[in-house]
Amino acid sequence: MKRIYFGTDGIRGRVGEYPITPDFMLKLGWAAGRVFAREGSQQSVLIGKDTRISGYMFESALEAGLSAAGVNTLLLGPMPTPAVAYLTRTFRAQAGIVISASHNPHYDNGIKFFGSDGMKLPDTVEALIEDELDQKITTVNSERIGKALRMTDAAGRYIEFCKSTIPAKIDFSGTKIVIDCAHGSTYHIAPHVFEEIGATVIAIGAQPNGLNINDEVGATKPDRLVRTVLDERADFGIALDGDGDRLIMVDHKGNIVDGDETLYIIATSRRDKGELYGPVVGTQMSNFGLEHALEALGIEFKRAAVGDRYVMEMMLRNNSTLGGESSGHIICRDKIATGDGIISALQVMEVMYNTGKTLYELKEGMQKYPQCLINVSIKEKVDLDKIESIQKVKSEIQRELKGGGRVLLRSSGTEPLVRIMVEGIDAQQIRAMAARLASTVSEVLAA
Repeated sequence: MKRIYFGTDGIRGRVGEYPITPDFMLKLGWAAGRVFAREGSQQSVLIGKDTRISGYMFESALEAGLSAAGVNTLLLGPMPTPAVAYLTRTFRAQAGIVISASHNPHYDNGIKFFGSDGMKLPDTVEALIEDELDQKITTVNSERIGKALRMTDAAGRYIEFCKSTIPAKIDFSGTKIVIDCAHGSTYHIAPHVFEEIGATVIAIGAQPNGLNINDEVGATKPDRLVRTVLDERADFGIALDGDGDRLIMVDHKGNIVDGDETLYIIATSRRDKGELYGPVVGTQMSNFGLEHALEALGIEFKRAAVGDRYVMEMMLRNNSTLGGESSGHIICRDKIATGDGIISALQVMEVMYNTGKTLYELKEGMQKYPQCLINVSIKEKVDLDKIESIQKVKSEIQRELKGGGRVLLRSSGTEPLVRIMVEGIDAQQIRAMAARLASTVSEVLAA
């Protein structure tokens, strides 16, 4: 089903450039409200946002559009994406909206939708919203105009929920951790969660000013976290992204622990306790090392297309409770219906508590294959399968790997980029291969 505005993770782009404009957001709020209002009685929709300055503008525009369609709005203020998903379900709202561009810089923004079940909207509902965008805005009768209410206790509710995902007996007194909030929507939540389970918390990236979200901090830029963990001699570090749905950790030696290693740690523990159901679901980007380590333990592993929505779709088809991406989107479906950085970190900490092992020791059972990742900026998204010169180089590299590695080439669903990944046994060889393919892509498609 072809969609014009919705990508793999909602609608995203540069602020001020269509469709990331106030007038479009007004129309989007109205169009979404029209779809949600079809249920009959007056519905309520939650709106949360991250800390980028344009969130104020788009929050107001969405609220106005929803009201015109006869839908009530609950405004949450800065709130992690998974918190909006959770609160949408617990408040029995018709939908939840997050104003966020996740790990992107402040000059980008976007919109994500969740259904009443706390899961991302199916393609069919997104298509209905796009159909309404083609219509002229109308306003319901005055007595049916939606109201807006600001929820003041949303952060506290979510903090308590996060803590409830691990046993109350777990106490991390005497443990020092560094938490990087990416100057994003977890800045007023994550430090409290970990302090309230006893840890001594050193918070960085927790002073948002509207412009510094993800600026050299967070899950996509963990260098500062590594330095701080080593300087403070902390037991480990936790990095979240701007909207709180990604997790990257750092062990006490300064080694980065990515989403694949996090999946391995949680899966191993749950298998040992008899609490792992269905296969573990990764993506085409998941490291071969994860697949091999899980197979050695008798744990089935399946690959979905890149994107946490596709991971969730495969988890549902296979009745799986655990899945995620190398980038740090980890879905513990028995806890929450979307990726959640804070809750994922708590699951790893529970394993550390129960085993008495450090983060460094827990990840040792998985040996990663070398990977080389390169992003190439492009003018516009194209069908890479139809570009003969690019496919020729890709095929040549696959033959050279002789079955001992793989090549992944795809257009980003959220940015004007082509993502290239080459994986194999020889790190030097795969770097050269990735550079060769990136050079070809750049010659043909570069912005």
